[in-house]
Amino acid sequence: MKNILIINSGSSSLKFQLIQMPEEEVLASGLVERIGLEGAKLHYKTGKDSISEEIIAKDHAIALKGITDLLMSPEKGVIKKAEDIAAIGHRVVHGGDNFSKTIAINKEVKAKIKDFFSLAPLHNPANLKGIEVAEELFPKAKQVAVFDTAFHRTIPRKVAQYAIPNEFFEKDHIQLYGFHGTSHKYVTEKAIDYLKNEHSKIISIHLGNGCSITAVKEGKSVDHSLGFAPVNGLIMGTRSGDIDQSVIFYLIDQLGYSPQEVSDILHKKSGMYGITGYSDLRDIEEQAAKGNKQCQLALDMNAYRIKKYIGSYAAAMNGIDALVFTAGIGENSDMIRSLVCSDMDFLGIKLNEEKNKERSKYLRNIKADDTKVEILVIPTNEELEIAKQAYKLEIQA
Repeated sequence: MKNILIINSGSSSLKFQLIQMPEEEVLASGLVERIGLEGAKLHYKTGKDSISEEIIAKDHAIALKGITDLLMSPEKGVIKKAEDIAAIGHRVVHGGDNFSKTIAINKEVKAKIKDFFSLAPLHNPANLKGIEVAEELFPKAKQVAVFDTAFHRTIPRKVAQYAIPNEFFEKDHIQLYGFHGTSHKYVTEKAIDYLKNEHSKIISIHLGNGCSITAVKEGKSVDHSLGFAPVNGLIMGTRSGDIDQSVIFYLIDQLGYSPQEVSDILHKKSGMYGITGYSDLRDIEEQAAKGNKQCQLALDMNAYRIKKYIGSYAAAMNGIDALVFTAGIGENSDMIRSLVCSDMDFLGIKLNEEKNKERSKYLRNIKADDTKVEILVIPTNEELEIAKQAYKLEIQA
């Protein structure tokens, strides 16, 4: 038996699980949410304890230190010492062309992760910080990187290459890489098992502070909304999603913004936050219910963008067997699911609104009885997927 600690650093959250492998027994789990924002919360759960409390978490390093203190706490902990953890699996967002599989972390790997800071500025810095803090706290544990980009290596060149001069693809490796791959891989495998059809056509919708949508045909990613860096596609918490490239040049040439300022705007000041002043969908839904028109507009814009992608991916795959909603918003926001699935009868998509409002920690089908496309809500478990890969690498060492 080996204890594998999984660290999943998102742009404003840090999820963790301590999993005993190969039994896949979760010894402890939880997250710190709203990192860098007022009202950050730490949630920690074991077989006998459950804690939920506000903390000051200015960055991911402070959040991870709070988690590890609890793991080794004499009263609430599940391990006695740092050496009880054999390996730490880290979710890393951007691996570029360098990493297409899980790998043990060394100085060269960390340097490459840093090289991709400019392509994933909200994530790779947080991922690297998590690695560095984990190395200090657990110096004898094997540090393992699992890359979000790996699942999307099956996307064909006609999709991955951009319509710019070939040399940028061939020499500079500018292409669609795709992200949230660990999550999309996990939930689509669950969906395939549910459908009992290895040849199914699935559209996986990962909605959190970061959002993406993937076309999965016969278990393989064939198209994806995020591309060279995780800022395009769907509207996200602080990221713009798709935007006319001319706007970027206009901001620089006519309005006087520097390229770095434009990058900051698109990554940190846009999306739902740019429209409403709020980045957390729970705040936006609450304000919309009170009559805030900007918040309602943001919800409508968000859902409309998702609907457009569903239509394009259904066309690309020549059909659709199932929609999958996952991640924090996808799993918990019945409002977003309802807005996305409304007026989609032409594609055979129709919700059962009563089922849609139900809550569960397990896979559930919320489609109406008189429609053909399955609408599945599947809680993602990136941590378990990472644990499996980290354990495999650890026992092969």
